[in-house]
Amino acid sequence: MASFQIAASLLDAIVLSVVARAGTEGTYGYRITQDVRQVMDVSESTLYPVLRRLQKNGYLTAYDQECAGRNRRYYRLTGTGDTQLTDYLIEWRDYRDRVETVFFGGQTNEQS
Repeated sequence: MASFQIAASLLDAIVLSVVARAGTEGTYGYRITQDVRQVMDVSESTLYPVLRRLQKNGYLTAYDQECAGRNRRYYRLTGTGDTQLTDYLIEWRDYRDRVETVFFGGQTNEQS
């Protein structure tokens, strides 16, 4: 896995993307952690404050559901969260293109 430092906004975008892929039923914290770990090393203790902040900002909503005798907290994307994710994706594409221009002299991955 890469050793690049990850900005908070990129982590937010990744979390929103993971939750968005879960659809209308949402997904729970441990599962989000596992999905985020596919691209970056993150602990649950790092992720839960991110989830709370995204919820406080109105990007996520949460509900509890019983699972094996315990409550499990599920997160869903709100309309505001969907808009924010779209903004993040636009910003990411622009950033990625600028970095690739420096790295590859104007070539993108499709041209490499």
